[in-house]
Amino acid sequence: MNRFSSNAQILLKIDGTLGVIACFILTMFRRIGDALGSAPDEEKPRNVLFLKLAEQGSTVLAHEAIRQAVARFGAKNVYFLLFEENRFILDLLGLVPPENVLTIRTKSPVTMITSCLSRLGEIRRLGLEACIDMEFFARSTAALAWLTGARVRAGFHGYFGEGPYRGDLLTHRVLYNSHLHTSSTFTSLVMALDGDPAKFPTFPVSPPATVEPPLFEPAADERLVVEKMLQGLKTPGHDRLILLNANASDLLPLRKWNENNYIALAKKLLGEFDDVSIGFTGAPDESGKVEELVRSVGSPRAFCLAGKTTLRQLLIVYGFSEILVTNDSGPAHFATLTTMDVVTLFGPETPLLFGAPTPRNHALWAGIACSPCVNALNNRQTACRDNVCMKMITVAQVFETICRVYRQRKSQPK
Repeated sequence: MNRFSSNAQILLKIDGTLGVIACFILTMFRRIGDALGSAPDEEKPRNVLFLKLAEQGSTVLAHEAIRQAVARFGAKNVYFLLFEENRFILDLLGLVPPENVLTIRTKSPVTMITSCLSRLGEIRRLGLEACIDMEFFARSTAALAWLTGARVRAGFHGYFGEGPYRGDLLTHRVLYNSHLHTSSTFTSLVMALDGDPAKFPTFPVSPPATVEPPLFEPAADERLVVEKMLQGLKTPGHDRLILLNANASDLLPLRKWNENNYIALAKKLLGEFDDVSIGFTGAPDESGKVEELVRSVGSPRAFCLAGKTTLRQLLIVYGFSEILVTNDSGPAHFATLTTMDVVTLFGPETPLLFGAPTPRNHALWAGIACSPCVNALNNRQTACRDNVCMKMITVAQVFETICRVYRQRKSQPK
C-alpha cells in the first residue's frame, strides 16, 4: 500500500473514532458557551475560510462556489485550508490569492497535528468571520470549523440520521441533498451564509446550474518543453495522442478498471487508427506497473508517461491530447481545465453527482442496483469487495465511445 493510501485509511479510522469523541465534547463546550454568551452577532461576515482538506478533483468541482465567494467578499478576503499535497489545483484555478492558501503537512501523524495547530493559530489571529466546511460529514473538519473561532459556520448536518454524526458545531446546518450535483451542492454552502440559522434545514434557494471551469493557459516556454518531450516519445507520423490512465496503484481499488482491459483497449485503438499514439499516464509510484502495461501492448506507438511529468506538465500534455480514458478520479476533473475529451468510467459512485461539468466529459456507468454504493451519507465507505459495477463496463463499450468522440474531433477544424 502506498503512503497516500495508508494515510487515507489512517485518517478515516481517526475520524470515525477520535473524531466522534471530539465532536461530542466540543458540542458540549459550544452549548455551554451559547448559554453563557450574549446574543449572536447578526452582522454579515466580511471574510470567509473554505475547509476542503482532501481530493483535488473535488476542488475543481468547488470552482463555482469559490468564484461566488470571491465575487461576494473580494479575493483578498477569501481563504482556503487544505492538505499540502492538494494545493496544486487550487493554485491553478487562480481564484484564491496564494498568501491566503493555508496548508497542513501530512508527512506523519505528529507533523499533521502540529501543522494543523499552527494553522488554527494563524486563522484565529486573522480573525476570520465565516467558515464553510465542504467536506461530506467529516468529523475532523466540523471540529476545525468550530475551533477556527469563526462566528458563522456553514456545512452539512445530519438531522435525523441522514448522515454520520458530527456533533452540533455549525451555525448554518445545511441538509445534504443527494439529488444535486456536487458542484451545485458546494455552491449552496456559500449561499447558506445569507440564510437565517434558526430556519435550517429549510433553505428556499435554488443553486445555479453547474458551471464549467476556465481553461488552463500555460506559458509558451512550458508548452515548448512538454511538446519536445512528447516528440521524443511519440513515433513520427502518429502525432495524435490518446491517453489511458490505468490507475495502477491500490489507492482506489473498487474504482479500478482491470489493467488487462487497458491493454486490450490500447491494442484495438492502435489497430483502428494509424495516426494515433497511446500514452499511459500515472503517478511516479505507478511508473513500474505502467511500464509493464506498455510492454504488454507491444507497440512502439505506446509509451509510459507515469512519473515523467509534474502535475502542471501533465495538464499541458492534456492540452496536446485528444482523449483521456480514466476511472472516476482526479485526472477526470483536471482534464476539464483543458480542451481534451474525457471518457470517465464510473462504478462505486455516480456521474449524476460527480461527473465533470463539461460537454467534453463522456461518462460510462453500468447503473446496477447496488451502484452507487459509496456516497456522502455513508462516509464514502462500502462493504463491497467485488467491483462488478466496473467489470460490467466492457472494452467494446469504451472503444466505441472513443471512436465516436475521436472521429468527431477529427471532423472539426483546429
